[in-house]
Order: sequence, then C-alpha cells, then structure tokens
Amino acid sequence: MLDAVKSSPRVIINDLYQNYPDFHIDLVRERTLLMQADLIILQHPIHWYSMPALQKEWLDQVLERGWAFGPGGTALQGKDFLLVATTGADAASYQSGERHGYPFEEFLPPYRQTAQLCGMHWHPPFLLHAASDVSQTTLAQHAAHYRTMLDQYPHWPQRQSTD
Repeated sequence: MLDAVKSSPRVIINDLYQNYPDFHIDLVRERTLLMQADLIILQHPIHWYSMPALQKEWLDQVLERGWAFGPGGTALQGKDFLLVATTGADAASYQSGERHGYPFEEFLPPYRQTAQLCGMHWHPPFLLHAASDVSQTTLAQHAAHYRTMLDQYPHWPQRQSTD
C-alpha cells in the first residue's frame, strides 16, 4: 500500500521503524511534520487489537499535553485524521460470536479519542482485512483505491467505514 502512494507529490511517508529503530524519537522533527500536514494518517498493521509498540511510543512522546491537547495544546486542531490499517483476520471474524467477539469498530475508541482530544476531524478508517490472505489482484485494487482517495483529498465523497 505504501508503494501505491509514495510517488504522490502530496504524501510524506514517515516510517517510524526505519527512522527510530532505537525508539529515540526526534520530537522536533515529528512535530514539524505534523504541523505541515493537513491530513494525518496512522498506517500500520493491527497488532493485538491495537497499534505497534513504536506507534504507541510515538503518540505518547509527540502528542504531548500543552502541544497537542490540553491548555495551550492546539497544534493539531482542525487537521484531518485517518487510520489506514490491515488485519490478519477477515472482516467476518470481527462480529459478536465470532473469533474476535466484536465488530472492528469496537477496537477504534483509542484512535477516535486521540483525534477528538487533539481537535482533529475523525474519518472512517480505511481497512484491509485478512491482508496476508488476499489475492494480488485484491491487494492491487485496494492500494489503487487508497492512492485515488489520497489524490482526491480533501474532496472526499462521504465514506463509510470499510469494516
């Protein structure tokens, strides 16, 4: 999916694991990138119903009280927020009575609340379920849809969650 969007002149890819393999995050760099963005995308595979460890560390460090939220924390207000994620299981397994017990939407409150706390506009997530099991054709179509969606930003048609 990154390959589909990395050539877009409007997209800046910030690979945390490439930039910070030691988990020592450059707060000035990260905040500068956030300030320059209109749309902030967290793109990652879902790990144990959440984000990878470095993404969580990034949130804890970068989105500091007084900068991103709380008194004086207005740096991200009015920006758009989008979760782009992949899961290992198919969408049907995210239902009551199925393997994961809940609709995928039930795992999103930490993301939604982060956006809300920082004054960002939440957009429905762009998901690819069963990512390791989909065909190359399905993956290519999903990636092309992702690229088209980003190319059309901020003029998106009303989207529904892909859960």
